[in-house]
Amino acid sequence: MSIHTRLTLWYTGILAAILLLFSLALYSLLSQVLYEQVDDAIRSRAGEIGSYIQTQADPMRLLITRQVQIPPVDVFSTSNTFVQIVDRQGNVVARSANLGDNYLPIRRESFDQNLAGNAVLYTLSTPQARLRIYSAPLVIFDPLEGETIIGVVQVGMSLHDVEATLLTARYAIGLGVAFTLLLAAGVGAFMAHAALRPIDHITQTALQISRAEDLSRRLPAVRTQDELARLTDTFNEMLGRLEELFQQQQRLVADVSHELRTPLTTLRGNLDLLRRGMERLPPEDLQDILQTMEGEITRMSRLVADLLLLSQADAGVQIKKEVVELDAVLLDVYRQALLMADGVRVELGHEDRALVLGDRDRLHQLLLNLVDNAIKYTPAGGTVRLSLYRREDWVQVSVADTGVGIAKEDLPHIFERFYRSDRARSRQTGGTGLGLSIAKWIAEAHGGHLTVESELGVGSTFTLWLRPYVPRAGTAESRAI
Repeated sequence: MSIHTRLTLWYTGILAAILLLFSLALYSLLSQVLYEQVDDAIRSRAGEIGSYIQTQADPMRLLITRQVQIPPVDVFSTSNTFVQIVDRQGNVVARSANLGDNYLPIRRESFDQNLAGNAVLYTLSTPQARLRIYSAPLVIFDPLEGETIIGVVQVGMSLHDVEATLLTARYAIGLGVAFTLLLAAGVGAFMAHAALRPIDHITQTALQISRAEDLSRRLPAVRTQDELARLTDTFNEMLGRLEELFQQQQRLVADVSHELRTPLTTLRGNLDLLRRGMERLPPEDLQDILQTMEGEITRMSRLVADLLLLSQADAGVQIKKEVVELDAVLLDVYRQALLMADGVRVELGHEDRALVLGDRDRLHQLLLNLVDNAIKYTPAGGTVRLSLYRREDWVQVSVADTGVGIAKEDLPHIFERFYRSDRARSRQTGGTGLGLSIAKWIAEAHGGHLTVESELGVGSTFTLWLRPYVPRAGTAESRAI
């Protein structure tokens, strides 16, 4: 079921519930008002009869005859109002002509209530119609006995007109609700279609972009400041991110292909040379060829290992966490750097003792990548200095060199995969272009970060920032510090 249909059904359903409640309330109120009007009318008519009898009663005649003059009840009746007077014994002494040969039924319980001085209202069903009857005691003033109940007056009114009016109201309300719901469904469908039209446009545009494989296209901006505008902006932002990721993927494939093509070409050429004249080659040339091939294979293996590590990073693989003496790791890297120096002076500067929580092997790899990078881009006679400072909130490890430096326009990109400002020079140094990307990932996986400061012709300083590990009092680490 489409959103368009669901919105229409929800809108119509809610409106139907509201109209139903309103109609029930309106019908109940109308019914109550009509029945109260009937009750008031027959109660008022009974009161008029009682008042007439009281005013017409002659005290002297009552003393002599002990009889009361009954008025002509037809004066108080109408076409649908019936009057009947009953004495204390339950005998009908007067009734309106419109009753014909019929009598208003006398209910025993109601009659007893009247003789006790109470008025009673009740509804009675007859073969002809339903009647609403008001039964009240007739009271006069007896000179000898005071106020005396001499009988009962019954006033009945047919409910035919009321029920006909309520039936008409039911039909009118039902038809009104049905017509309103049909109209609301049509209006709701139109409004839902109008509201969802921009979303359909977004869907069609997205489909066109998908079919054309053109991630550079964008949805037109929406002028309104509403949910559709936010949806459009979010979708365009997503397209921009997808375009960036797609371009990175293309660069990655191109860079990997380029990095693998050079060693493979070298291997193919050396193998062809060996195949054509291995017996005639001097031992020195043969050894050079084999060393070249071994170096290219090692470089390809290192490239594959780096790519595998970065794929694990992209997959969110968690590093192991343990207490690491970072100063000891730095000392190991310094000793290893002395063997890699190749004419570059490697110095160990300021070194505080510091503990961090992390993976010792990964931290060693990070620092070795930075040192290796510094040595490769520092000419012979230059200096690479390693330092470690224990600050209050941070542990700071810096690798500073006096090498060629990095141009300002290249600084924002040096941590991107395969980004190298001088590709030819990078290939000569044997790098894969992934070292700094790996170093950045390791730093962030430890809750830290890498910063760099550089100036062309002066040198560069890479700084690793990590949170220190503070051991609890009484532990072995706290006693060792």
